[in-house]
Amino acid sequence: MPLAGTSIDSSMWTESPLLRDAGAGVLTAASALAVLRFWEEVGNRALLDQKLCRKLVHITAGLVCFLMWPLFSADDPCAPFFAALVIAFNIVKVTLIGLGIVKDDGVVNSMTRHGDCRELLKGPLYYACALTLTTVVFWRTSPVSIAVFCNLCAGDGVADIAGRLFGHAKLPHNPDKSYAGSIAMFLASFIASILFMCYFHLFGFVEQSWTMVMALGVTSLAAAAVESLPISTRLDDNLTVPLASALVAILVFYCTGASKNGDRSHISGVAQIIMAASSE
Repeated sequence: MPLAGTSIDSSMWTESPLLRDAGAGVLTAASALAVLRFWEEVGNRALLDQKLCRKLVHITAGLVCFLMWPLFSADDPCAPFFAALVIAFNIVKVTLIGLGIVKDDGVVNSMTRHGDCRELLKGPLYYACALTLTTVVFWRTSPVSIAVFCNLCAGDGVADIAGRLFGHAKLPHNPDKSYAGSIAMFLASFIASILFMCYFHLFGFVEQSWTMVMALGVTSLAAAAVESLPISTRLDDNLTVPLASALVAILVFYCTGASKNGDRSHISGVAQIIMAASSE
């Protein structure tokens, strides 16, 4: 079993953490872009309903990047920035397309509800910003990352699909949401969180315990509750869900002792990098 904070043997790549992280970043970008390109083709060919295609992008795009995190080194403080580059690139991409500066029908068809490029400046942009910030701030030694990625990607994505298929019974406090959607969100995000907890535990990044499972369950339940509120309809799920997930996760993980000290040291390292860059 690898020690906490370690990752895949560096002999697989190079003894230089910087070069290794650059290579891992390229592989992450290639994987994410391949997934996005696949759904763009599905959207262009109208092989699936546009709303369903949009949610499949929502589920898979972030989780593919999340799966690649063990490829990055443990010795380079810039590793999370390399990991976040591909998501940050999409911030620029959807902004340019949303403003009409760049035309890309595939992106519009696969990421919007009604085929209006201006929709990219809301949900898809919030989604990319939330995942980028989570990657840089919390990284892989913090279970907060697991909570945010799984609640936003798996939970929120499955909630919409289940709600459209089985959401005949609406919630009394929000007629735009359904019991089926909220239950599906909780189950999908909770199951995904457990699976990623086990996955990152293999590399020594997080602890695997019943306390962690319960903490992830509480966070998934809180995220599902926030997603069901009218404020999430008025603003955007891609904004309220990651924000609620991060805040609740920080509170629950630290209060229960489920979180390791490695995430604190990473946050301190990120702060030092930012301060050093700003002082130049």
